[in-house]
Amino acid sequence: MALSNKLLPQLMRFGVIGVSAGIVHFSIVVLLVEGGLLQPLLANIIAFMISFQVSYFGHRLWTFQAETQHRIAFPKLLLVSCTTFMANEGLFYLFMSLFKMPYALALFVVLAILPLFTFTASKLWVFR
Repeated sequence: MALSNKLLPQLMRFGVIGVSAGIVHFSIVVLLVEGGLLQPLLANIIAFMISFQVSYFGHRLWTFQAETQHRIAFPKLLLVSCTTFMANEGLFYLFMSLFKMPYALALFVVLAILPLFTFTASKLWVFR
């Protein structure tokens, strides 16, 4: 029971930070694409770099309330996030090209399906 009492609030905090980072990510892509500045796949890279900051500091300071030193946690989460981002970019491309999804819908779907990996890796490895 003690695990559930600790895990549920942590999952809720993870969701709040994840949704916040996702909104930042999604908004930046849409702004860059609709503003005519970048194509969706390139805008996705810029958005990832910015939303990663929201994710890292939110999860470090609030979700996991980590005591892990920054010099240890940051590279670990960066590795997890880069791995997730490679899947993100690949799926984003696949959904737009193969399934002919509009870029905004494709990005929404991708951002919705990858957080489970990030939570698991963050809890068990990055901020343990």
